[in-house]
Amino acid sequence: METWDALRARRDVRAFERRPIAPHDLERILDAGRRAPSAGNLQRWDFVLVTGPDALRSLAAVFPGAGHVGGSAAAVALVAPRDPDEWNRRSIAFDMGQAAMGIMLAAADLGIGSGHAVVRDHVSVRRTLALPDGHECHWIISLGYPGDRPLRPLRNPDRRAFEDVVHRERWEGGG
Repeated sequence: METWDALRARRDVRAFERRPIAPHDLERILDAGRRAPSAGNLQRWDFVLVTGPDALRSLAAVFPGAGHVGGSAAAVALVAPRDPDEWNRRSIAFDMGQAAMGIMLAAADLGIGSGHAVVRDHVSVRRTLALPDGHECHWIISLGYPGDRPLRPLRNPDRRAFEDVVHRERWEGGG
């Protein structure tokens, strides 16, 4: 798939087929996250790849909206150092967002669906993933082949109109 097609085809997938993802495809997806830009090139992220059904079911319970993780073929937990400084936390969050988008776009390029979930139950995640002290996971990305329909560029995405979002030179009109 071309980059533009992957951008237009990527959507949150919450139901997956019951088939595994090839190891070389998972490595490509993870490498896309690793190659994401980061502030100061600090790369303050680690990724925990989870493919075991028991661990996936455990991760599905970390937030009410994370149920899709339990039915996925794999999940990537995005882990970062815990930092007391607010500016550093914001910078890490921005970097993690870039890594997440890289992961999701690389998956879409391969025809693999993805969905994101926030983490609320940090104790359970820490136990399931055996995270080291000083690190935490806030986001999990589920991966798998879409169970409803294949990924294809969307003609009419459920998005605000271009004219409402884009402001030129200064903010005028729109919300």
